[in-house]
Amino acid sequence: MSSAYDSLVQAALLFAAIFGLTAVVLAVARRYRGRAAQDKLNPHEMMSNFRELYDRGGLSDEEFRTIKSKLATELRAELKDNSGAG
Repeated sequence: MSSAYDSLVQAALLFAAIFGLTAVVLAVARRYRGRAAQDKLNPHEMMSNFRELYDRGGLSDEEFRTIKSKLATELRAELKDNSGAG
């Protein structure tokens, strides 16, 4: 009977350890995902950063035009969304 009780206690401890580790992993994942969402730049900030890089000579004319045209699409969509919200 003692061995059955010991096995049950070991199983309960193992379950508790797995549950605790799962909780820790989920907490870390939530914190990382929240931080990643905050770190994302909006199109205006990205355009400013690329403009500075271009002005310093880090981008060619063609590269900057390509980036600008792609960001312009996002900027227009953002403006359209903002104008409909207010």
